[in-house]
Amino acid sequence: MSTEATATGAIAASPGKKDWSKIFLFGGLIFLIISLIGVYMGFTNGKARPAYGLLIMFSFYLSIGLGMLLLTMIHHVFGSGWSTVIRRQLEHGIAIFPWLGLIFVPFLLISYLSGDPGFIWKWFDKTAVETDVLYQAKKWYLGQTRFLISYFMYFGGWIYLAHKLRTYSKAQDVDGDPKWTKKMVFHSAWGIIFTALTLTAASIDWIKAIEFHWFSTMYGVWFFAASMRGALAVVALICLYQIYKHGPLTGMFKRGHLYDLGCIMLAFTVFWAYISFSQYFLIYNANIPEETFWYNMREEGFWWWISMGLVFGHFLFTFIYLLYYRNKIRAIRMIFICCWIITFHMLDLYFNILPSKREVYDMYVPYPFAISVWDITAFLGIGGICAWSFIRSWNSSNIIPLKDPRIDESLRHHGR
Repeated sequence: MSTEATATGAIAASPGKKDWSKIFLFGGLIFLIISLIGVYMGFTNGKARPAYGLLIMFSFYLSIGLGMLLLTMIHHVFGSGWSTVIRRQLEHGIAIFPWLGLIFVPFLLISYLSGDPGFIWKWFDKTAVETDVLYQAKKWYLGQTRFLISYFMYFGGWIYLAHKLRTYSKAQDVDGDPKWTKKMVFHSAWGIIFTALTLTAASIDWIKAIEFHWFSTMYGVWFFAASMRGALAVVALICLYQIYKHGPLTGMFKRGHLYDLGCIMLAFTVFWAYISFSQYFLIYNANIPEETFWYNMREEGFWWWISMGLVFGHFLFTFIYLLYYRNKIRAIRMIFICCWIITFHMLDLYFNILPSKREVYDMYVPYPFAISVWDITAFLGIGGICAWSFIRSWNSSNIIPLKDPRIDESLRHHGR
């Protein structure tokens, strides 16, 4: 059977997708509205915790989207053949950026239009930090106008790149012209540089700058490594779901693809650990109070156990698990480790975001670790909208890039 016939038959055998997309959209909007109500109630009562729950979940889905965008562009730049079957799932995933851009708007409204501009990012309240020596040293970067312009630049660039890559990919399904491959390579070449820079700046603006007193030159690389791990785990789960009970990718997504995804997950597990440890070691070795306090805060209460969980769970266990060949080729074993990575990726974001919002500004008293009901509603709300966006994109294209010049190589890929 030809490639085109195989993929077309797989699409025809996947009914009910539109109904699911509407359910995800409706459910996502309901939970997101509940989460926003919680943010409003917290704001009126001076409680920032619901807003930080929304920020954690926003960062979680944004990191996965950025990881998928980078994986798509890496595929094109390196001319990868084996990953062509997987690429279309990544293209569906990067359709989320317009909706994530809208979900970020409430943070802008609170910061720019409310009577408490420092509710989320303390440095927004100029009267509260005008005598702060560290703020004065960093005010060239911590500017409200620059922050707003950067928001439009970040999302504008991500949306543009995702749109171009998706449009060219779909256009190639129609006529098979190799020019679309060249266009995707061109946009990926500059897009990787742009995404690397904006990903770094966005992680500093929206996460690191919550505690603007802190210094770190490695924070953007940490967020990059975390994003890639989360994206790889999610795309592996998506592909495995689509071969479950003879789903649409059956016969196309093979053991070799799963093994290669597992190998890349192992590589980024080591890279994440290297960056995280290097950041800690350099700060510990320098022993400068303006840097060490960030880790000292995370040794308080249950945060100590979260940090140990990241060391032994997010790195050591995952590293040892993915060393074994069979763990990378068995579907059930990969489902387990992918869910494990996603869970610890979420805890990693909690670890980086929540303690930075101090309960008392002049004292290093971090928020205690807790999963609130507002975290859950934000997770379900943003997740529902992202799922709707993915299925909506899935309904509008073939399951694989049918006429990509490398599709036959990918379909014949067996790996080890």
